[in-house]
Amino acid sequence: MKSDESDESIMKRYSVNGWREGNCLGKFTAAFEIELLYRQFRKSNLISRALKRQSLTGILWHRITILRFIELRIAEREELMAAKIKPSDQMMYQFATSGQKRAFIRKYWALYAISVPGIVYFLIFKYIPLFGSVIAFQNYNIFKGIMGSPWVGLDNFRRMFQYTEFMTILKNTILIGMYDLLFAFPFPIVLALLLNELRVMAYKRIVQTVVYMPHFLSWVIVGGIVVGVLSPSTGVVNKIIAMFGIEPIYFMGENSYIRPILIGSGIWKDSGWGTIIYLAAIAGINPELYEAGQIDGASRWRQTVSITIPSIMPTIVILLLLHIGNFLDFGFERVYVFLNPLNSENGEIIDTYVYRAGLVDRQYSYTTAIGLFKSVVGLALIVVGNGFSKKMTGEGLY
Repeated sequence: MKSDESDESIMKRYSVNGWREGNCLGKFTAAFEIELLYRQFRKSNLISRALKRQSLTGILWHRITILRFIELRIAEREELMAAKIKPSDQMMYQFATSGQKRAFIRKYWALYAISVPGIVYFLIFKYIPLFGSVIAFQNYNIFKGIMGSPWVGLDNFRRMFQYTEFMTILKNTILIGMYDLLFAFPFPIVLALLLNELRVMAYKRIVQTVVYMPHFLSWVIVGGIVVGVLSPSTGVVNKIIAMFGIEPIYFMGENSYIRPILIGSGIWKDSGWGTIIYLAAIAGINPELYEAGQIDGASRWRQTVSITIPSIMPTIVILLLLHIGNFLDFGFERVYVFLNPLNSENGEIIDTYVYRAGLVDRQYSYTTAIGLFKSVVGLALIVVGNGFSKKMTGEGLY
């Protein structure tokens, strides 16, 4: 250790090491702790003497004292925030008389009036149609109606699992859902982090506009674009392949390519739109955290890992849970436009099968049982995922 090393260089060296080890702002991401660290501890005579002695014991005691001080300050802040948040979360109005309750409603009548259209919408289009799910337990006849159709119990569900073609379609849906979760879900997060690093605002707006635009195209148009790009005769991809002496590939006519095509087209269409929520979450991060990181010598990568990602983690968790709830609901349009008899073995999913069996073949009770099964699985995934998330991260939907 150099004897002429100044207090400032020692502080900077140990702060940088703290960032590299991930034990400084990686755990204690609060700007005021760093301010107190520099303002109070640098003025402490006891610590200054330890630094000037350059003794190993003094340096170690200095770091332990700093981290302990930060822990205490963060504990005090968390208690203060909990005291501020919990009452508002559990706040309930209690009225001594019905007149006070009516006066309260009259005072905030505009808020109640605004909520009425949303309540009516969900009642008419979401809750009332749930009563039609009873046809999953009937042999439904459109002429006899729900009241006149005979009950068959769980026969439609038994038929669903005994049907070989349905098990193949269920496997396709699960595999495509897993690929979408592994590859498509993280893509908007990475893209939002990259956009956040752009410093030229004009260029950033242009890039954002370009990546947002595919979202406004219908799946019919996206399907036409993809089919044209992958065409074996006129497609750009096959022309590039031909430059290397490889024979043209009919991508849309082989089962092995349909799943990557579905996932890739979804990423191209919706990843830019998905960055909006993450960019909004990043914009809400306190800029003093980044200033504190720069003071401590943190690189842009370290700031992203230790500040940006932990700060947007609640948003990521909530969107992940919503995505898990729609695990089996990949979407009818985005698959149907790419299906043909040559790739349906690996490409057909529950939604396209329900269309074919329910609307084309008029098997209403059977396909309602399939839809009910899919909804129950989605609800179970949300409940399990939410419980696991609350135990691991403390964040959840409810």
